[in-house]
Amino acid sequence: MASASSPKSRPGLLDGLDPEQRAAACAPRGPVCVLAGAGTGKTRTITHRIAHLVRSGHVAAGQVLAVTFTTRAAGEMRTRLRGLGVDAAQALTFHAAARRQLRYFWPQVVGDRPWELLENKFRYISQAANKAGLGTETELLRDLASEIEWSKASLVSPDDYPAVAARTQRDTPAPASQVAEVYRNYEKVKNAAQVLDFDDLLLHATAVLEEHTVVAQEFRERYRCFVVDEYQDVTPLQQRLLDAWLGGRDDLTVVGDANQTIYSFGGASPRPLLEFTRRFPEATVVRLERDYRSTPEVVALANQVIGAARGRPAGSRLKLIGQRPSGPVPRFAEYDDETAEAAAVARRIRDLLDSGVTASEIAVLYRVNAQSEAYEQALAELGIPYLVRGGERFFARAEVRQAMSALRMASTDADTGELVTRVRSVLAKVGLTDQPPAGGAAKERWDALLSIVELAEELASTVDDADLPRFVAELEQRATAQHPPTVEGITLASLHAAKGLEWDAVFLVGLAEGTMPILHADGDDAAIEEERRLFYVGVTRAREHLSLSWALARTSGNRRNRRRSRFLYGLIPEDHPAARVARSQQPKQSGNKARCRVCGGPLPETLDIKLGRCSRCPSNVDEQLLEKLKSWRGERSRELKVPAFVVFTDATLVAIAEQRPTDDTALCAISGIGATKLERFGAEVLDVVRASVGS
Repeated sequence: MASASSPKSRPGLLDGLDPEQRAAACAPRGPVCVLAGAGTGKTRTITHRIAHLVRSGHVAAGQVLAVTFTTRAAGEMRTRLRGLGVDAAQALTFHAAARRQLRYFWPQVVGDRPWELLENKFRYISQAANKAGLGTETELLRDLASEIEWSKASLVSPDDYPAVAARTQRDTPAPASQVAEVYRNYEKVKNAAQVLDFDDLLLHATAVLEEHTVVAQEFRERYRCFVVDEYQDVTPLQQRLLDAWLGGRDDLTVVGDANQTIYSFGGASPRPLLEFTRRFPEATVVRLERDYRSTPEVVALANQVIGAARGRPAGSRLKLIGQRPSGPVPRFAEYDDETAEAAAVARRIRDLLDSGVTASEIAVLYRVNAQSEAYEQALAELGIPYLVRGGERFFARAEVRQAMSALRMASTDADTGELVTRVRSVLAKVGLTDQPPAGGAAKERWDALLSIVELAEELASTVDDADLPRFVAELEQRATAQHPPTVEGITLASLHAAKGLEWDAVFLVGLAEGTMPILHADGDDAAIEEERRLFYVGVTRAREHLSLSWALARTSGNRRNRRRSRFLYGLIPEDHPAARVARSQQPKQSGNKARCRVCGGPLPETLDIKLGRCSRCPSNVDEQLLEKLKSWRGERSRELKVPAFVVFTDATLVAIAEQRPTDDTALCAISGIGATKLERFGAEVLDVVRASVGS
């Protein structure tokens, strides 16, 4: 007889799924491609698909491996699978799955003790950079580490790096040959120390399966069904590992949304998702477009944002359809400076809290982490608790470690009883009181302990006869996977860190040109489109309340010379007070519109405007001058310890080499060169141009 928690004892498994979700859950065993828009219930769909496959006898639960990209997403998937009675199905990140496989097969393949995982690679990067004759400044080491990570994710070896960097026009932190040398030295130093970095987990796991037939056979007998979440963000290395797992089989379900591809800088590409049906012509394709997360007002704005995107393949164009009742219209606001913007946002958050919205259901999202400081200060001044996502890890906090130790000890007792009652009793001994303390650090500790109780309540509600040993095992699994519970407080997070999360109220702040889109994306159409997708991700995090704001100056008293983000044009309602200003800042639709200096035609594209000519007209670039400009830029970027594009983008240098300005006025006429760039680099650039023109 099936147990109470088995899938076979759960009638109506597919009840509550909409027609498209049901079609995905009930699709034949594979291959299946689910194109799932934001808020369309993709996690619900794929977990029900796994449960349906198990219930129908297509696969045993233990033969399922589901992979995703964040520990939180994997933890959420495990929780839902447990609720559906398929506890034995594996739900892990790519790296966690590879690490588990390496640990199991290492003795069989290598024979000696497994190499340790390298938590911090900076010491080895520093040694490698020093051997290559480069500096060891923190900023440079960080950039070099990022290049190595991108290379490994893209399956680029040290020997191939210079050619690939040139072909893809990467802005390298040092000459490509030196970056390659650092990469080569890093691998040697790391291997000599017998340690692995996170990318090595994927590389070695792939090699083990590709090069050892017996190991591959054992693995493929163990796992027969694969599910990949967020497939639009897969890297070439992750795809190669997935191919090694499959070994020519096709029992594969992928879920993704090309509109949410935001990790291209790390090697991710939507190509495997977009080309899935080319690889598997017989694949079942299901589109999920019913948005259950956001109000129709938020959904309409999100569709406007992504509707303006360029170069989207027709098959990827998901248009969300709001399913929730109507809610408040999104708010737009412009402020004199960032301090005023942060103060206004904090006051609005106070109003939401007073109206009954809980703190954990409110988020402030920004483009770069440095923007958080103003909001931390503004919230602190109003006594509003907040959490900076990416700060101290929950399971590393002293009170959490103490609580887990106490629960671990209590789990060995013979005493039995209702789980939540026992957990509360144990945590009372380490500081959990019936009523919260007044505030400050004591309140933060109390909130952390209470969140552990809430995890116990969650386990008790989904698993029959859950006891303390089972709960301790759950906590330890979460700690290993870094899957923390929700702790009360306003979330402050970057847009990248917000991917996969949602809140009742979202504040998108700092929406000014140079920040959104980020400055170094200007002149690169592909980079601008990725910034647009990142903005779209931010908009779709909101369930009900959405506020969008920007500041015209960084600090009080500075010139108000910033412009709101280009992504806001067309979004602000006609009757909004800021709409007049927004329209005045849009490109003129009259004779003042930017026109080609060669043929006089309009310039619709960002890159065309930057160059001052349309793509149809021939370039008169001075190649010798361009090389001199690039050489100068390389020297200045190394002096300033910044990537080359921060000085000038390639497009700007091409425009200079074509137009050959010889004074400040002509230089400023080139799109993208404003007062700051003129003051900082203008004289040097003009010297390079004059020397070349006069030679």
